[in-house]
Amino acid sequence: MGPELGISIPSPPRNPSSLSWVNLSRNLILAYQSLGVVYGDLSTSPLYVYSSTFIGNLQDHQNEDAIFGAFSLIFWTLTLIPLLKYVFIMLGADDSGEGGTFALYSLLCRHAKFSLLPNQQAADEELSAYKYGPSMQVATGSPLKRFLEKHKTLRTALLVVVLFGASMVIGDGVLTPAISVLSSVSGLQVTEKKLASGEIVVLACVILVGLFALQHFGTRRVAFMFAPIVIIWLVSIFSIGLYNIIFWNPKIVRAISPYYIIKFFRETGKDGWFSLGGILLSVTGTEAMFADLGHFTALSIRLAFAFVVYPCLVVQYMGQAAFLSRNPQKVLNSFYDSIPGPVFWPIFVIATLATIVGSQAIITATFSLIKQCHALGCFPRVKVVHTSKHIRGQIYIPEINWILMILTLAITIGFRSTTLIGNAYGLACITVMFITTFLMALVVTFVWQKSVLLAAMFLVFFWFSEGVYLSSALMKVPQGGWVPLVLSVIFMLVMYIWHYGTRKKYNFDLHNKVSLKWLLGLGPSLGIVRVPGIGLIYSELATGVPAIFSHFVTNLPAFHKVLVFVCVKSVPVPYVSPEERFLIGRVCPRPYRMYRCIVRYGYKDIQRDDGDFEDQLIQSIAEFIQMEAGDAQFCSSESSSYDGRLAVISSRTIQSSSSLIVTEREDCDGIESIQSSKSLMLQSLRSAYPDDENPGVRRRHVRFEVAASPGMDTGVREELMDLIEAKEAGVAYIMGHSYVKARRSSSYLKKLVIDMGYSFLRKNCRGPSVALNIPHINLIEVGMIYYV
Repeated sequence: MGPELGISIPSPPRNPSSLSWVNLSRNLILAYQSLGVVYGDLSTSPLYVYSSTFIGNLQDHQNEDAIFGAFSLIFWTLTLIPLLKYVFIMLGADDSGEGGTFALYSLLCRHAKFSLLPNQQAADEELSAYKYGPSMQVATGSPLKRFLEKHKTLRTALLVVVLFGASMVIGDGVLTPAISVLSSVSGLQVTEKKLASGEIVVLACVILVGLFALQHFGTRRVAFMFAPIVIIWLVSIFSIGLYNIIFWNPKIVRAISPYYIIKFFRETGKDGWFSLGGILLSVTGTEAMFADLGHFTALSIRLAFAFVVYPCLVVQYMGQAAFLSRNPQKVLNSFYDSIPGPVFWPIFVIATLATIVGSQAIITATFSLIKQCHALGCFPRVKVVHTSKHIRGQIYIPEINWILMILTLAITIGFRSTTLIGNAYGLACITVMFITTFLMALVVTFVWQKSVLLAAMFLVFFWFSEGVYLSSALMKVPQGGWVPLVLSVIFMLVMYIWHYGTRKKYNFDLHNKVSLKWLLGLGPSLGIVRVPGIGLIYSELATGVPAIFSHFVTNLPAFHKVLVFVCVKSVPVPYVSPEERFLIGRVCPRPYRMYRCIVRYGYKDIQRDDGDFEDQLIQSIAEFIQMEAGDAQFCSSESSSYDGRLAVISSRTIQSSSSLIVTEREDCDGIESIQSSKSLMLQSLRSAYPDDENPGVRRRHVRFEVAASPGMDTGVREELMDLIEAKEAGVAYIMGHSYVKARRSSSYLKKLVIDMGYSFLRKNCRGPSVALNIPHINLIEVGMIYYV
């Protein structure tokens, strides 16, 4: 696909009805696609809801009134949480079209000073995505807002709450495949040739291994199969439910009345309250409607749920209740027992495929969540593989995939029961919903700018509704509910230790950065020999000169003629457009040839290895040099300050620039580029170690020349010539190879966290040079010890 041109071609006016029809048809197509991605988990819940509800405390209450009451609870739970809370309210709280826990947190960080990301700048607030949604002018006099912003402890507590919710979603990624696949294959126990429990577990494990082994292909290769499978599944369960209502007990329709809920608790008492953990499983997977919002539209998800998923689920649960009211002894495998004999095997196959689809969706969502955690500085660096050229949200993380597989197999083999796994699954899901309700109440106040009273009403109503289920789920902690708590604590510890260590390391860099007066005192030569070439000095500092620079200058007698301080950072927006990605500035006066480049990414952006970063950087700096020469504001203030003034250099600006003439050529084997290098050593190294990953790839080589412009300032021309000569001499990447240790005066807990926890994570995650796609042949590492 070629580059988009900024040309608008006038089109004949359309009538409003035509536009609305186009919009509706687009949303109908997206609604169809969402069925395969969003609703796979939610739509397979009928496999295990009734068995999880009645096995245990309600074994002595398996009668018609209790079954009618259970269905009434399921109906109103589906109505209040997925329909009312998520479809009608939550889907309106998107972040530039993105949803999920981190989208809510990102909105809050932009509308109030809640963010703990260390290297944020005022320039980030000028991003177009930053200003998305309601006006940024939140009432500064809000006492609640001032109170939360004033206390760093409360902002840290908010981050911990978000991380805990994220950890519970990861727990979902472990438990969903286990309970879904195990419940689907358990249908073989109701056939004529019954399989033993051990054989069912072995079969489920084989399917799970196959599911995780196929993840590296990405969902795009099988995505076209997902929606038809879920649609066939929904039609099937709707038809079976309707058949059971008519054949077994049409009076079940009366159970829609809330009166049966009162009657249920009057009869079952405390046992009924304990059983709410099973009822809760009817809404597991609801969070996916909000989390996967970025791939669809709010209207498409609303259409799919309100007109397809919700009616099919209600009729299926009603049909199962009608069957159980006449056959209460078959509650253990109520779904498969309620299927008419002639269609049992087709439904079994469809159920197995539907559970795989549902598991696929939550696994993919877990990958995306880990990526977002890393962007917020809360997760160690992992390998992120982009599996689709067209859908940027589809990623694969090998390390997380195999960790999830091992944990899922351990849960399946260890519990061997959908009831025990359901106890764990229900607690994980309701905890995520509980946290989402809290964050949504803050969004209502700070982002939507509604009254605190309205936010409190929303919080109290849904916290009460969800709190009843949460209290019941917590009572199941000894019977399997401890699993998501243990998993969440482990993942949250990893996240918080990484975040804490990263912030301490950044603060050390911030307090030990090189003084600008010291640099100016060295003069343009920096007191050493300036050799040809460009030195890209990577650090996390968005302002100032990092300590590794002075460490390098002190220990080596030479430095490159052109120096660029590069900072790759994340900002609290989902995506940063390529036109706004680069910020270019100058660090010292013009003769020093020292620049700053800040590369910004959103929390859902993928850092692609395009192979032309150096060329983009050279063009951006050249454009900045020309822009600076023509900007009186830059020139007038140059004597007072050299660091801090940054300009956004977009690709469109570069294309319109006349300062450089860019010529390109391609070659297949890279021989020309090897021979063009001035360094004999570099030639021999490149010929001895060719690019094994992409042999025979056509490479693009860019050559820069200064345009013959008689009106160009002499100083600008000279600076551009130096830049081009430095580029032709070669580019070196300078990074710090740091060892982070706690100070001797630190507490024992801090030493444990930094010296053991953070150091262990740093040693076992990807190195920064690998994560930033820096070629090893051009890499220079400067060793430093950080005492934090």
